[in-house]
Amino acid sequence: MLDSNKILIQEEDGTEKEMEILFTFDDDSRSKSYVVFTDPADEEGQVFACSYNDFGEMEPVEDEDELEMIEEVLGAFIDEMEDYEEE
Repeated sequence: MLDSNKILIQEEDGTEKEMEILFTFDDDSRSKSYVVFTDPADEEGQVFACSYNDFGEMEPVEDEDELEMIEEVLGAFIDEMEDYEEE
């Protein structure tokens, strides 16, 4: 499921939507893996994140500490991308 740069997310109504993976990362302190992704059709560029297990099953992140950590990692990713584009 996470072997490419695309994933399918099931909406609440049961339909599937293709999303684009920005990056994945592991947090050893929580023994969890995360995927950060976006909807390529969304003009606002909203970013989403879920944790996932070895089977590719995703779970929403609801813990405030985890969300803050993901925001920090996303911020570092954005900074790195901006630095790369400047070169």
